[in-house]
Amino acid sequence: MPLSLCDRVRLSPRREAGIALCVSGEPSPADPSNLAWRAAEAFLAEPAARGGVEIGLEKRIPSPGGLGGGSSDAGAVLRGLASLQPGAIEPARLAEIALRLGADVPFFLDPQPALVEGIGERIQPIAGIPLLWLALAHPGRPLATPDVFAGFDADPDSLTGSGPRPTIRRLLALRGREMRSEAISHLDRAGWRALLANDLEPAAVRLCPEVAAMREEFEATQARAVGMSGSGPTVYGVFQDQEAAQRAAERLSGKLGARTWVARTTP
Repeated sequence: MPLSLCDRVRLSPRREAGIALCVSGEPSPADPSNLAWRAAEAFLAEPAARGGVEIGLEKRIPSPGGLGGGSSDAGAVLRGLASLQPGAIEPARLAEIALRLGADVPFFLDPQPALVEGIGERIQPIAGIPLLWLALAHPGRPLATPDVFAGFDADPDSLTGSGPRPTIRRLLALRGREMRSEAISHLDRAGWRALLANDLEPAAVRLCPEVAAMREEFEATQARAVGMSGSGPTVYGVFQDQEAAQRAAERLSGKLGARTWVARTTP
């Protein structure tokens, strides 16, 4: 689900080969370890690609934060280069490059609400999702994705626990009703909880207890639902309107010192 909280990527073609990356805003490396750089490098390595590129990256999404910031930058670079060099790479090949960069990158070749399956290569757009207001909170310290997955893999209950795992079934049921706005609008709190289950959250909490503290504070607000985004540590609440989301963001900032944002979903 794309959000209004986003990075800004600007591309300028260069006649000479090579990549130049300038980063501002949130801390992020301006070298070949950056996914934006790696995306440009992969594109320009294709036989029909030409020249080089200058990338201006204004980071607004905290990284790492579990919000897909690096993946969205990579997707934007691939889209931008495809636009600057039309016909240099076929869409199917562009999707292959995106998947090689990371499981989340193919989604950002055409970011819109979608059900993503497999290892990120099967993307089915979902129409009719209403605008949702979110408050997001980040504890101010990073949580490395590999560490979270290692913690998940090391937990014997991660795949065999007795708790319900209704997320995919619920998504498929809503998809069968074409994800009509009323289908989501009429969900009760239990329905929202079923939609937003995240199996990585227990592992993230063990590594970063602030995740649990932020969830607890969100639960005490008017949030329709609360969840952890991706591999964390960002936690979000879904709210009826912008004002409620803003109040919740101020609560978490004031009580926990969390970094907070208010954002909305985008079609």
